Amino acid sequence: MTAKTPTGLAGDAKQRLIQQALERRRHSAGAGEQGATLEQVQQAALKVPEAHYRFDQHPGYQQLRVIQQSGLRLGLSNPFFRLHQGTAGAQTQIGEREYLNFASYNYLGYSGHPRVAEASKAAIDRYGTSVSASRPVSGDRPLHRALERELASLYEVDDAVVMVSGHATNVTTIGYLFGPRDLVVHDELIHNSVLQGIQLSGARRLSFAHNDWQALDRLLGEQRQHFERVLVVVEGIYSMDGDYPELPRFVELKHKHKVFLMVDEAHSLGVMGATGKGIREHFRLAGNDVDIWMGTLSKTLASCGGYIAGSTALIEHLKFLAPGFLYSVGMPPAVTAAALAALQLLADDAAGVAKVQARGELFLRLAREAGLDTATSTGLAVIPVITGSSFKAGRLSSALFERGINAQPILYPAVPEHSARVRFFVSCEHTEEQIRHTVAVVAEEMARLG
Repeated sequence: MTAKTPTGLAGDAKQRLIQQALERRRHSAGAGEQGATLEQVQQAALKVPEAHYRFDQHPGYQQLRVIQQSGLRLGLSNPFFRLHQGTAGAQTQIGEREYLNFASYNYLGYSGHPRVAEASKAAIDRYGTSVSASRPVSGDRPLHRALERELASLYEVDDAVVMVSGHATNVTTIGYLFGPRDLVVHDELIHNSVLQGIQLSGARRLSFAHNDWQALDRLLGEQRQHFERVLVVVEGIYSMDGDYPELPRFVELKHKHKVFLMVDEAHSLGVMGATGKGIREHFRLAGNDVDIWMGTLSKTLASCGGYIAGSTALIEHLKFLAPGFLYSVGMPPAVTAAALAALQLLADDAAGVAKVQARGELFLRLAREAGLDTATSTGLAVIPVITGSSFKAGRLSSALFERGINAQPILYPAVPEHSARVRFFVSCEHTEEQIRHTVAVVAEEMARLG
């Protein structure tokens, strides 16, 4: 028999009762402690600054509001998000007025070209307006493969892949291929999309002086041994300054230091080279001299999106595993067809390429003769006029707009304050008369600014 305690309960039963009482006491004490913690949290919440939970108090938005209000006080019109009423080429309609337009990347006039428009419309009729899922899931359309073949052929490499955003193409490619044990080295004026891709990758980031291959050589000599993979990124034509790197020197450094070389051709395709094939044609380089060719479909190719061209291993890798491609919807048929038609036009448009080059050279020569500061521009489609301050850039852009010329200011922090500018994009559709008139007006308005 089980022994009993003086209270008449078996020893093990009494022990269970004691244990239950202790559990109830601990539970009650815990509830009290929890109540105190919630009260403390509520008190702490009252001390959180509004800027930490309200978008209208965000520092970036506050800075934007200061800039906007300053512009209003100075009588400057807002130059951004203007409403265009039709195709924005060398001329455009904003509101009820026609303007000379220098704020478009439509370098060869393919946006609005009848063949491009018809190809896009036909693609909608046959394939609809969307592929409705990522390409690995929804499957390819013949247009996707045709465009990628054409891009690979243009660069004389194995293959290419197109993605729905130019910016995202750089972000996902760099962000996926490189990691914390790697180094990405870039020109100090490289595009934001490259910087965002490096940040996503977790790789170490270092920059070198603009277009200075010798500085890059020294940097790689000091740093290469400390990292596994190293990527060097440059642009074909720099979108703020309109100049370009001496690419053969960078190819030499790629071999010397055993690194990857990536070239962003967003602005150089269609503009550089005798037939518009870009910086590779300009310097007569082989396709495999560069490991990663990147470009956008939204400028010369009159569409939207981005591409990567290179070796089979690179492209197959990105198609199956790069998040920005794998988890994003495939290129819409109309957009793909437009880029393909534009690329086919480029193949037979040496005259258009020669014209955009000639018009840019004319603008640059006249601007320099007028005493305007065009920085390091080479006249290849992108020509800045440096004003020296964001205020002057805004005033110049506003004055030009009043006189029927649409050209955008580039303000701090997009560029350093002393490098604020109004930027002009020249196309083959601009006439010599339009360019002469524009440069004369810019010179007059700059003189008024002092």
